[in-house]
Amino acid sequence: MNEFEVVVDAREFAADGVLALTLRDPLGGDLPVWEPGAHVDLLLGPGLERQYSLCSDPADRSAWRIAVLREPAGRGGSAYVHGQLGVGDKVRVRGPRNHFRLEPAPRYRFVAGGIGITPILPMLAAAEAAGAEWSLLYGGRSRGSMAFTAELARYGDRVALAPQDESGLLDLGPVLDEIPDGTLVYCCGPTPLLDAVEERCPGGALRVERFQPKAQQGAADSEFEVELARSGRTLVVPADVSVLDAVRGAGVEVLYSCTEGTCGTCETDVLDGAPDHRDSVLTEEERAAGETMMICVSRCRGARLVLDL
Repeated sequence: MNEFEVVVDAREFAADGVLALTLRDPLGGDLPVWEPGAHVDLLLGPGLERQYSLCSDPADRSAWRIAVLREPAGRGGSAYVHGQLGVGDKVRVRGPRNHFRLEPAPRYRFVAGGIGITPILPMLAAAEAAGAEWSLLYGGRSRGSMAFTAELARYGDRVALAPQDESGLLDLGPVLDEIPDGTLVYCCGPTPLLDAVEERCPGGALRVERFQPKAQQGAADSEFEVELARSGRTLVVPADVSVLDAVRGAGVEVLYSCTEGTCGTCETDVLDGAPDHRDSVLTEEERAAGETMMICVSRCRGARLVLDL
């Protein structure tokens, strides 16, 4: 996967506590192609890798924009971006990667909460350009905390802003209770919002992106074997060890980041065997196909897996 250096070209606050960064190639070249829903990994330092959605115009390859919410109780990534990453600074990035791709549809219902507006923003422009029918319900703690509202104003009444301090929790009924056939629902935001949307929305119509891992109900952890097809090795994965840790412990280099099953960095092709999926990335259809797995959290439903490693 592409890993390269970009330079911070601009910093501006998109809302209270939300810092937008413009990133460019240091030599003025084009950045890699991406589509709405994509994110990149910022490699901020040893053990400090964070994923941020791209929220600019995919057609403009001269620059990328990301937006970072300052989280005082976070793990250090947002504090670093807000406090130490200034204009002119260079940072390594990896990607783009997309597990939240906008699929073709005649109609869309978009639901965003807080910083979850970032992957949705370029989707709106794409839906508009495609001539699709769409609407956005966007909630946040307060109007001042909701990023990019000025950009959203051009869409008129197709965008409904619902600050919690003015109107309470998002009213999902009018958006989700009656969904015409062929409509896709895209949702990104905090876990309570995603859980509420999942409860009301038919699974086949819904696409979500999570910042935190979803609670999983997998089989009881047990020991199994993993054959690494390209490396010609077979490893035993103990019940209390992840596939990722077992593979790395054997000296095999693999890409990984969150170790929680949310970012998709460690996605690995499955050549044989049945994965016990415990990630928050794959759709139900992708899980049923069993062609890939996130080796940081997922395990095996049987005695053996064969992976393309």
